Amino acid sequence: MTYQVSRNGQMYGPYTLEDLQRYVATGNILPTDMAKSEDMPDWLPVAQILGTTGTPSAAAPAAMPTPAYAAPSTYPPPSGIAYPDPPNLNWGIELLLGFLTCGFFVVVWNLVIAAWANRIQPASKALMFYIAATVLIVLNLGSSWTIFISLSHHVHPHHSVLGNLISIAAWVVRLIARFTLRDTLEQHFNGPEPLGLRLNAVMTFFFGGIYFQYKLNEINQMKQALRYRNPGL
Repeated sequence: MTYQVSRNGQMYGPYTLEDLQRYVATGNILPTDMAKSEDMPDWLPVAQILGTTGTPSAAAPAAMPTPAYAAPSTYPPPSGIAYPDPPNLNWGIELLLGFLTCGFFVVVWNLVIAAWANRIQPASKALMFYIAATVLIVLNLGSSWTIFISLSHHVHPHHSVLGNLISIAAWVVRLIARFTLRDTLEQHFNGPEPLGLRLNAVMTFFFGGIYFQYKLNEINQMKQALRYRNPGL
């Protein structure tokens, strides 16, 4: 059985009962936080679920979540797996390189992020969709290059229905890839590494990988700060 935890309108989890006990012991979850499983009709304080009235440790205030993120764990993930850090290229540099390469670098970097996501969540299909989107983008560029060559030789290019279909397919598959990666990141950073990540759907739609990299930069900052406070991690 797993539980969702609510604090100040933010949702975290799901967590097992053992995870709740561990998080309460470290102060990352408070006994006064509300929790609920699928089988429970109402939300109950974590303390009531655990059958304890203990109070958080003195260090608990430092573990309170920010508006965008839950407090980072102060111990390895419940599974004991040491997950690799996200790619840490500054999102501004990614944007600049994407501009200088007419978007080519962003396409490649999306594959890098998706490949990393596949390492932390092997069941994710984000990498598969990004590869498919990249293939379609390359095919669409090939069609556009043919039109450019025709124009340079003063030949009226024939509008290709296939080219239009490839362009539409590339756009659709790229969106599917973005939202699949969004789901993968939220599942991971609200489960195995409970950092309370929330990704805006509108920002995902318009900015995709650049928006993801911006959030991953924040995740890396949090993980580095955690290691600084806990050198043994």
